[in-house]
Amino acid sequence: MKKYLLFLCIISLLALTACGKQAKMSDVTIDYGSSSIYSKEDMDAAIKAIKSTFKDFEGCELHSISYSSDDQCNTSDNIAWMNELETANDNKETFDQCIMFTSDFHSPKNGGGAWNPDEEYTGWQWWLARSNGGKWKVMTWGY
Repeated sequence: MKKYLLFLCIISLLALTACGKQAKMSDVTIDYGSSSIYSKEDMDAAIKAIKSTFKDFEGCELHSISYSSDDQCNTSDNIAWMNELETANDNKETFDQCIMFTSDFHSPKNGGGAWNPDEEYTGWQWWLARSNGGKWKVMTWGY
C-alpha cells in the first residue's frame, strides 16, 4: 500500500510539472541604457521582478528588456499613478520611486490567452514601483 501511495505521489508531481508551457527566457538581451537615478543593481532587481511575472506568459519567448529613460521615471505624475494602482488593488504601500522598461517577445505559434498567434510584440511596457529603495513591485504591463 505504501509503495502504491508513493507511486501516486510521484506521478502527481510529474503531472503537475508538465502542466502548462512556461515562457522561455534564454538569451534575453538586456539594455540598461543610461541612468543617473538607478544603478545596475537597482535595474537588475526590477528585471528579476519582470522575469518572474513573464514566466507566466504561457508559451511566449522573451527576447529583450530595455530601460526606458530617466525622463519616464520618478515624475510626480507617474509616482502618483503607481500609488493609485496600489490603492485600487486595496494595498496600502506608498511608493516614492517608479521605473519603466520595455520588452520584446514572441507569442506562441498557436496563440492562446490574450496573444495573437505567432506574433512579435515590441515595446511592451513594464511599470514597477518601490518604497524607500525596497523591493520592486510590478504594477502594470502592456501597451
